[in-house]
Amino acid sequence: MRPRLILLLAVFASLILVSIATIASGSRPRKAATPTIGPPSPMPIHHEIPDDPPVPRSVILRTRTTSPARVWVRSTYESIQVNVDAFGNNIVGDAANEPSIAVDPTNPSRMAIGWRQFDSITSNFRQAGWAYSHDAGQTWTFPGVLDPGQFRSDPVLDSDADGNFYFYSLSSVYSAEMFKSTDGGVTWTGPVPAQGGDKEWMTIDRTTGFGRGIIYGIWNVQFSCCPPNDFTRSTNDGLSFGPPRAVPHPSMKWGTMDVGPDGELYLAGSTLGGSSHIVAKSTNAQDPNQIPFFDFVNYVGLGGVTAYNGGEPNPGGLLGQVWIATDHSSGPSRGNVYILGSVDPLGSDPLDIMFIRSTDGGLTWSEPVRVNDDPTNNGAWQWFGTLSVAPNGRIDAIWSDTRNSGVGYLSELFYAYSIDGGTTWSANVPISLMFNSRVGWPSQNKIGDYYDMVSENFGVSIAYAATFNLEQDVYYLRIGEFDCNGNGVPDSEDIAQGTSDDCNENDIPDICDPDCNNNDLVDECEARDGLADDCNNNLVPDECDPDFDDDGSIDECDPDIDGDGVLNEADECDFTSPGVPITATGRTLGDFDGSCVIDLGDFWPRLFTCLSIGGPGVPISSLCTNWFDYDNPAEHDIDLRDFAAFQRLFGR
Repeated sequence: MRPRLILLLAVFASLILVSIATIASGSRPRKAATPTIGPPSPMPIHHEIPDDPPVPRSVILRTRTTSPARVWVRSTYESIQVNVDAFGNNIVGDAANEPSIAVDPTNPSRMAIGWRQFDSITSNFRQAGWAYSHDAGQTWTFPGVLDPGQFRSDPVLDSDADGNFYFYSLSSVYSAEMFKSTDGGVTWTGPVPAQGGDKEWMTIDRTTGFGRGIIYGIWNVQFSCCPPNDFTRSTNDGLSFGPPRAVPHPSMKWGTMDVGPDGELYLAGSTLGGSSHIVAKSTNAQDPNQIPFFDFVNYVGLGGVTAYNGGEPNPGGLLGQVWIATDHSSGPSRGNVYILGSVDPLGSDPLDIMFIRSTDGGLTWSEPVRVNDDPTNNGAWQWFGTLSVAPNGRIDAIWSDTRNSGVGYLSELFYAYSIDGGTTWSANVPISLMFNSRVGWPSQNKIGDYYDMVSENFGVSIAYAATFNLEQDVYYLRIGEFDCNGNGVPDSEDIAQGTSDDCNENDIPDICDPDCNNNDLVDECEARDGLADDCNNNLVPDECDPDFDDDGSIDECDPDIDGDGVLNEADECDFTSPGVPITATGRTLGDFDGSCVIDLGDFWPRLFTCLSIGGPGVPISSLCTNWFDYDNPAEHDIDLRDFAAFQRLFGR
């Protein structure tokens, strides 16, 4: 057998062994542990890889049950479940974590949340789950996953200044792709190849400068498409991405980005070992006609080290990213740059939320400020620290906190804010009920790697994962008021004063409510008052509901949704692509794993058959090379590039 093939088999075998060990170690709670600083091996267990096949859709549909999706209330704060079925119920037996949120800056009542979707906790095969809300997060629609059957992880969402949403996603072992939505997250185009790799992140220029609309992407260099490169950008609204480039040494990981008020780009993250933190700046990346150049890459002191792999709340994942954000306000703090992270400080505290500030464009930084106000050295974990800044300059921070339980895996979501540029912080406030971060693991011992939030002048929109249902779910939580029409008056005052109508009495001005057919009537009121047909009684005009087979009858009212001749009650796959050959029960021919698409699960057995044949002096069969040798058919071998390529091609 050829040496490269032997090596590839050895890699696959080691991945399977790591998966088995991870599942076994995640089956029982551990004692609190000191975080591991730096990777114990060249491939730490937080590396996102496809090591389980998907659970067949036929099995999921046959065994799926639901339970009521409660609104979980702590004081005045409501956590609303996002990953719910069409009837608003919790789906039992799945898992959702690692959420990211995009909010439409032109209408903040429109938003989308993406996450890692595990259709069954019996497999860690994950896909790109997403949901959207057009009523300020009060209700959510979870249509399914982007690109069904395709492995996806590390979801990152953002919006441009015009309200378009973007979904950046790891799509294979060493690459990422981009989706785009122009209708508030309802439908998405793509995917578009977007370079990337493990723990990719993005930000979008929403300034009024000539960089407006540019999308920037970074990722961890050691698990990526093209080391030593770890940076890219799109200058055409996500239609394509430029060649990958390298941020100057030292390379960073687990980092984020933000665009300053003058279009300058900032990056912050950990060094490869996690023991130091760095910040980079580019003033010319906003010019689409120039090759991006980084003005500097400097070390900064965040008051501790980034910890991962071994922390009690999240043993198999990160305990917090490094967040950077800039001040776009018109006051004296305009242009300030802020960094926040969950770090392991000196002393016996395992993690604290630490914050630093620069007032000179990232050249020099303040001494670290401890944001969490619990007693020092009390052993509490403040993990998944997350940062955002409102247009008026208010700084918001959230994190999970174990101070009130004294147990490393029992946490509450906490919140604090600063109105003086981070010099002082408000008293910390718990805003969620307590949850156990170590239940509901989907065959991996973590609840993702981050939370996300977006700040506006009157409040902040938060996406986080918790286990209130004793399983991992994604929740939306709002702090403060909305001003969806941007008139500087909170929506509740708008309505109370009669300056905005509210025909459906949902406390959102009608101008911000959904109007899918653009006839200046709120959809819910139009359907309720009989001004539009609504056969499924979902308070959406039928003309806006999906009609997959284009027969004039919306899918929910159609006895044969996909027009394949098999009625829905007997159809194993309700949305078979038109014209494809099917079985008597409506499943696509060649769909061996029952997922209702020809996907990765159907090709796993073929790949391993091809890898296992042959021996010394025996060439790989032409049938195998015709299937899988994508990078250079003349090589007559199958290597890691082919492995990544076949996922991209056959995962869709």
